[in-house]
Amino acid sequence: MAAGLIYDPNQGDLAAEQTQALELLYDYNATRPSQGARRAELLREMFASVGADAYIEPPLHANWAGRHVHLGERFYANFNLTLVDDGPIRIGDHVMIGPNVTITTAGHPLEPGLRRQAAQFNIPVTIGDNVWIGSGVSIMPGVTIGHDSVIGAGSVVTRDIPSGVVAVGSPCRVVREIGEHDREFYWRDRRIDVDIP
Repeated sequence: MAAGLIYDPNQGDLAAEQTQALELLYDYNATRPSQGARRAELLREMFASVGADAYIEPPLHANWAGRHVHLGERFYANFNLTLVDDGPIRIGDHVMIGPNVTITTAGHPLEPGLRRQAAQFNIPVTIGDNVWIGSGVSIMPGVTIGHDSVIGAGSVVTRDIPSGVVAVGSPCRVVREIGEHDREFYWRDRRIDVDIP
């Protein structure tokens, strides 16, 4: 399961372990908006590692309740984040994720006989620091997204994305580098009127 090899996800005690993890996820999604401290405690209990000030808006959906996910500092995800976290997902610091985003490490062989057996494999996903992922993005197994990049809404990311770029589409592709224009304008012709750290 952890080595990227083909395996049977129904074998041994995996289903029982997964159910136990999902009990915590159920508790997280059942918290009230005023229970921020309880949410933070549950995230630390569910996830492999959680940086300072990391937050996920419920509802969260995750195959293993985040057990194989590492979140950086000041991470934020909006509603309906789906993590197919059968394999490792590593997310850097200062990452923002829009609503209805899916990050998946799991895949199934194309060979029909293996799929009839529900065979599965997992390939890690890595997201660098200071990445913004727009609404409705799907990130596929094995993808790495470089630091400081932006993934446009609705994109399907099937290949690695380098650092410092805007990428969009299905399949997602780089459309331009982030540059001087972006240091002057925050959206179209709207000029930045605050100090940039």
